Amino acid sequence: MTGTAGERVPHERRRRRPTRSGTLLSAGLIVDCALRLIGEHGPEALSVRRLGSALGCDPSAVYRYFRNTDDLLLAVADRIIGDSIEGFVPGPDWVASLREMAHRVRNGYLAHPRAAALASYRVTRRENEFHAVETGVGILLRAGFEPARALRLYLAFVDTVLGHAALDAATLALPAAQREADGRASTLAYRSVDATAYPILATVRGELDVLAESSFEDALDLVLSALVAQAPGGPPGRD
Repeated sequence: MTGTAGERVPHERRRRRPTRSGTLLSAGLIVDCALRLIGEHGPEALSVRRLGSALGCDPSAVYRYFRNTDDLLLAVADRIIGDSIEGFVPGPDWVASLREMAHRVRNGYLAHPRAAALASYRVTRRENEFHAVETGVGILLRAGFEPARALRLYLAFVDTVLGHAALDAATLALPAAQREADGRASTLAYRSVDATAYPILATVRGELDVLAESSFEDALDLVLSALVAQAPGGPPGRD
């Protein structure tokens, strides 16, 4: 989640200009518009032409703020990160802090499910990402892990969270009818398997509804339990 000064758009190219509606154009306004377009029309809506039309400006004006649509996508991804951790202050309980951070990240992607598929796996190289990594690694350092270990464990933690967040967001982005049909199919298909060929599945028929649910909470519990077991200082609150 990182950038260099040389990669940034020069200041003189970022002078704010009014759109046809009189609103001053800015990087933040463009990111707002990009998120809205993706949410309404899907990832294919992220084009300079569509942005210009939606913003009421010449499409080329977007290039005063972003080098290309991929640069804009990174800003969109960073906005989602920033919104998700806004106001987050880790508390004394490092496990509870990581749990809250995980829920915040997941909720951030669920708030923009159609953008999540584009954004969840990108390294934004921007301030919000820097702040998120700084915060997460800091929590693990305070738990007693050595720096190199804290970095590696943070990566395992955040990759687990992002993976589940992206999967849940992708499901949420499906049309409601398809989402409901997939949920029903996942249980009905498994209930109908031949008991002779799949005796284990036959023994758990009564519990198959869980296959239509998110495994985010279970995965998060497993990761946090593993971190507690390895923490040099032990679980929070231990003398």
